[in-house]
Amino acid sequence: MNGKIKSVAVYCGHQYGNNPEFARDARKIGELLARNKITLVFGGGNVGLMGTVASAALENGGEVIGISTTHVVSLQEPAHDGIDVKVVEGLSERKEEMFELSDAFVILPGGIGTLDEMTDIMTKQQVGESHKPIYMMNTAKYWEIFGQVMTHMQSEGFMPNPDAYNLHVVNNPDDLIKKLINGDDLVA
Repeated sequence: MNGKIKSVAVYCGHQYGNNPEFARDARKIGELLARNKITLVFGGGNVGLMGTVASAALENGGEVIGISTTHVVSLQEPAHDGIDVKVVEGLSERKEEMFELSDAFVILPGGIGTLDEMTDIMTKQQVGESHKPIYMMNTAKYWEIFGQVMTHMQSEGFMPNPDAYNLHVVNNPDDLIKKLINGDDLVA
């Protein structure tokens, strides 16, 4: 792959979290993706950080693709009003669809589902199925503890060098969008 990143899967919480900085950065990322003509691929919901990033992208004229599951829809979690949401059978299919539609991945604060999505992409990196860049948005130092866990796994001999994952920590939306626009982290 070479050139500019054209589409990004954003994984994040369907809650807002306790820190208002999380929603602020989610909104800013949605705005910046739209303004820079980078398609947002997301979980399809209209709640929490997920809804915030999608709403901001839509409000700024961005292209947004939502992928949800039949189970989530059956729980009556509202789909985002401004887009057509593709509904797939289960989480594995949802993750694969989002993976296929995206040139890169942005991980915002979130819970166990967000962690699952991120580690799924990292596992694809580890076994050589992907070289697409992953960006952890470290808003309010949210992901620092995960970095410590990775260091521990490496020191105990269970993880190769974390640099092998094309994983990049960014601390603000402006730095993130610069990396996405420049495509510096794309691997041929």
